Amino acid sequence: MPSLDDLRAQIDSIDSAIVDLLAQRLRVCTEVAEIKAGTGATVIQPARVRSVLATRRQWAIDKGVDADFAEQIFRTLLAETHRIEVADSRAEPAPVKEAGDDKRSELDTVACRIDHVVVAVEDVGEASRFFAGMGFRIEQTDDSAVVSAEAGGVTVVLVGPDHNPAVREQLATHGSGIQHIAIEVLNAGFTRDALDAAGVPRLTDVIVDSDGHEQVFMVLDPATGVQLSFISRTGHRVPIGTHNVRAMFRALAGGTADNPS
Repeated sequence: MPSLDDLRAQIDSIDSAIVDLLAQRLRVCTEVAEIKAGTGATVIQPARVRSVLATRRQWAIDKGVDADFAEQIFRTLLAETHRIEVADSRAEPAPVKEAGDDKRSELDTVACRIDHVVVAVEDVGEASRFFAGMGFRIEQTDDSAVVSAEAGGVTVVLVGPDHNPAVREQLATHGSGIQHIAIEVLNAGFTRDALDAAGVPRLTDVIVDSDGHEQVFMVLDPATGVQLSFISRTGHRVPIGTHNVRAMFRALAGGTADNPS
């Protein structure tokens, strides 16, 4: 059986090959951009983007890779392709970037991206129509007052006041608007411990739902008006459920968050 060091060496080799392939892909994309510039073709061609995402999802399924994960990788690649097409036409030189180092904070080490944003609204139906009009896909949850609006890799959770006194109190105090921003991290428990060590006050312990979402909520920062949560997805790749949202609002109202770990 190979040792841990042997397996890590294999991972390093694979990652090096991935970077080589990324460089190769981006070089080809630069050539595509030059052809587009010469023919007057549009930078973004939606039919091609949809085709790329659909075929890459199928390739991932065929290889036993989570299709949503693969799609997000290729969305990131497509975004970088677009950036290069635009940036290469700018006259000023690109800034020189150095290699990374391991002198990162714990949060800088484990934070990945914005996972979702929770918005408290007076009228879920009206808010849903607003997002649907922009092209977001509206998904009803098991709670009629909680709706998910999704577009590509962007998720906005809309929460209304029906049958939820904590949400009504939130709306009465702060009005409609962003309630909190959830940041995806590699491990919610590790993040909780790191923030505790830094003296950052939190609202809850790690809340775990049946789908494998582990989430810890911080208190609202009075200086910025921002409330953050940190979430790691340790179960199947499914949308955020209502369990964590309800627990967070109960904690805001002075109750207790259930299922702490």
